[in-house]
Amino acid sequence: MDGKRVIGVDLGGTKILAGVVDRDGQVDQRREHPTPVTSQDDLLAGLDAAVEELRDDDVVALGFGIPSPIDQRTGRAQQAVNIPLDESIDFRGRMAERFGLPVGIENDANAAAYAEFHFGAAREARTMVMLTLGSGCGGGVVIDGELYRGWAEFGHMVIEYDGLPCQGTCTGRGHLEPYVTGFAATKLAQAAFGPAVDAHRLV
Repeated sequence: MDGKRVIGVDLGGTKILAGVVDRDGQVDQRREHPTPVTSQDDLLAGLDAAVEELRDDDVVALGFGIPSPIDQRTGRAQQAVNIPLDESIDFRGRMAERFGLPVGIENDANAAAYAEFHFGAAREARTMVMLTLGSGCGGGVVIDGELYRGWAEFGHMVIEYDGLPCQGTCTGRGHLEPYVTGFAATKLAQAAFGPAVDAHRLV
């Protein structure tokens, strides 16, 4: 594996972050593009372009962090609410066929938690919980050094019965997500201070 690298892609509700990663977790050639949200075909085309931009002969595999639960048996995203990606497509198989490389897919918050466990602030821990905040709200859990794979969708835990409507295609109410994400901060600020306020001005 010396000299061999992988392309890691973080698919978010507003942006695609991609980079070439070595075996020590060092990221090179980082790229950022807006997430195409008009259709699933446009989204996949945007992901293809992000990978092609970084691909070279040293790249031996691809990894995708996706903001939804992942069925690892079938390689499909399940119930994505902030991006147009549904269970009709074998995402892992499609990307492997498209690029001719091994492909790993993981819930984006799980991937972030596992990376933090190995390379970041949780390096000395055996068990940790990570909360991710962006376009959505997610969470990852590592227990005794092992990534917990399940429905750790922290953003969709009910915190207020009959509370705010959730985001995207989620039809629930009172979930954590519409109270804590970047979109939520903008909405709450606009309600208090007027429509000219956005999340960047709040920071």
